[in-house]
Amino acid sequence: MRAHLTAARSIKLLIALTGLAAGCAEGAAPAVREAVPVASPTTEPASGPLAGKIVVIDPGHNGGNASHPKEINRQVDVITGRKPCNTTGTQTASGFPEHAFTWDVATRLRPILQRMGAKVVLTRPNDKGVGPCVTERAAIGNEARADAVLSIHGDGAAPSGHGFHVIMPGLLKGHNDAVVKPSRRLGIDVRDAFREGTGMPYANYTARRGLQTRTDLGGLNLSKRPAVFIECGNMRNKGDAAKMTDPAFRERMATSLAAGIERFLT
Repeated sequence: MRAHLTAARSIKLLIALTGLAAGCAEGAAPAVREAVPVASPTTEPASGPLAGKIVVIDPGHNGGNASHPKEINRQVDVITGRKPCNTTGTQTASGFPEHAFTWDVATRLRPILQRMGAKVVLTRPNDKGVGPCVTERAAIGNEARADAVLSIHGDGAAPSGHGFHVIMPGLLKGHNDAVVKPSRRLGIDVRDAFREGTGMPYANYTARRGLQTRTDLGGLNLSKRPAVFIECGNMRNKGDAAKMTDPAFRERMATSLAAGIERFLT
């Protein structure tokens, strides 16, 4: 594996670059891999509706998390308490994992946004690594001075529940006062565009009209930039799982998410 850069150096470099690669020395007690930037082969257009905008896409979890339980279970401070650095995520009944789903949607979303003129940063470079911690994911968006941060997930609720929902940050006075309102606007725009583009209903087992506010998620609590999570569907539900395992439907999801981000930023 490549020798890694310091966290501060790597995060600062992310601002100007659209792709990422990971590096970390392997050992008996591995540390969470830092995001190491690499130039994207894609040439960004000089103009477009999102020219000059920076979007951070956070594909939830990571493919190597399950094999490093000690590493991802390390407790980190998320302001309202301490939580594991990261988790393995959920999967469909057929075994399609959330980390693979989120990575696929994120890598479909990235070129769409780039064609609109945005500079795009991913919080992880592939689906084979470990982490990064939720605290580091938030830091990437903050250091990049992102105009919007979208964290992509699939839910693991009871199989009877179906539909999608968007999670927005709740107010933590003195920490995220400035981004609660714009994050809500981002959440509404993403919700509306996702429903219009995919036809998926709002979740019938949580949230209200597809929107939920939480103060227990480190990626939202620690963000100084407008940020939301989207649970694109319930991976344990047969109907949602059929959509989420379909590459063509994941492309629709990515297109819909891009429309929501564009709506927010223009």
